[in-house]
Amino acid sequence: MLALQPVDTAVPAFRPEPITQNEAAAMFRAVLGLFGRWELTDEQAATLLDMPLRSYRRWKAEGPGRISRDGCARLSNLMGIHKALRLIFSEAPRGYAWIKAANEAFGGASALEVMLGGELTDIMRVRRYLDAERGGW
Repeated sequence: MLALQPVDTAVPAFRPEPITQNEAAAMFRAVLGLFGRWELTDEQAATLLDMPLRSYRRWKAEGPGRISRDGCARLSNLMGIHKALRLIFSEAPRGYAWIKAANEAFGGASALEVMLGGELTDIMRVRRYLDAERGGW
């Protein structure tokens, strides 16, 4: 008869790798396209990315410079918002329009108005709302 061997059932803590600069640059390019779909002004885009308008316009034309940890978090959350909207709405234009529509969940303000508060937590608030609406992470 074979003896049972002990099995290690400990689950290691999940620690995601930091976002690389190449990954951040790819997210920046994707977010530029998203901002176009949302029909944002350069001023609004710069506010969402928490950067001076002049820097935003330079990055938009030439590609991003070094993206900070906060910048990576902003880009990641914006991409998460896009993903959630694509899952919630089967027709992409409805998801793009949702960003500017008044929403009772935000006291009648649009998601864009909430995010234009300029803080990372403002963007995260919209993402958490959408993630809860779609029933996922």
